[in-house]
Amino acid sequence: MTHRFPIKEIARQAGLGPATVDRVLNNRAHVSQQTKRRVAMAIEELTGQEAQLAARGRRLFFDFVIEAPTRFSREVKAAAEAVLPKIGTAVCRPRFISQEIMTEEEVVATLIRILKRGSHGVCLKARDTAKVRDAVNRLSEARIPVVTLVTDISAPARLCYVGLDNAGAGRTAAYLIAKVVGDAKGTVLATRSHERFLGEEERETAFTRTLTDRCPHLRIVNLQGGSGVHFETAKLLSGIMGNIHELRAVYSMGGGNRSILDTLAHHGQRPAVFVAHDLDQENRNLALNHRLDFILHHDLQSDMKNAFNAFLAYHQLLGAPVSAPISTVQVLTPENIP
Repeated sequence: MTHRFPIKEIARQAGLGPATVDRVLNNRAHVSQQTKRRVAMAIEELTGQEAQLAARGRRLFFDFVIEAPTRFSREVKAAAEAVLPKIGTAVCRPRFISQEIMTEEEVVATLIRILKRGSHGVCLKARDTAKVRDAVNRLSEARIPVVTLVTDISAPARLCYVGLDNAGAGRTAAYLIAKVVGDAKGTVLATRSHERFLGEEERETAFTRTLTDRCPHLRIVNLQGGSGVHFETAKLLSGIMGNIHELRAVYSMGGGNRSILDTLAHHGQRPAVFVAHDLDQENRNLALNHRLDFILHHDLQSDMKNAFNAFLAYHQLLGAPVSAPISTVQVLTPENIP
């Protein structure tokens, strides 16, 4: 049993004699399982107390770099601010940098500026490109941990991913569409905000595979781009409307849903079912007006808590390493929106 505390201190915490603790730590005979558990618990408690003492008065600055529509960035900021008062191990100060569209060069330049000025951690939502991966690796080499949010970066040095089970979301969308549409002939429109968002790629792959298995007569038309921004999304969708016949369903993985619905309506199209992501204010209004049928949602506050805990564990301000569980998808309808 590894530890870094004097035997007398462990004994005092466990309420046992030093000789008993010594027998436990050296795996000697004639020690009950209950006594071993008491010693293990005492070491765990001392580790937690040590982390709290180390964190007292510490101020940590974390940078959030997010490429996303303003409506989503606003939700991330609100979620982060909601969990901050519940973090007792240190004073965490988030700094937000967000744009609706960030080029690869802009993302890299932002990360390099953070590298130069210093940070205790970066929470990143960006495209998975070679230059971005290289910047993430440089941050990690400088002991600035990087946590990816909602969409991952395939850089081996990143600390962890927090966010939605993207493949599970894609399968769920296919299941819902199959239940509503059945195996009728027609078209399903599947939209992504950008081809380089790895999370959306995972959603699309799982969606296509599952829907093809369940409804082989449906034809999937894919649309990438627009970054979830209204004008860009509408422009791209208008350009492919001639390829959409007998529209049965829409699976929107990257937002811009009001523009998608308005563009379809302008061309006389109304799908039987529309599946979208995230309960932001725009999607809430669209659902309550029965323009969206299903919203695949996950708890951003849990994501933020997991991100902060990952950073604190990295800086040894928590008693033990923290795993960052993947958020399961919640299916919301106009009838159960909280």
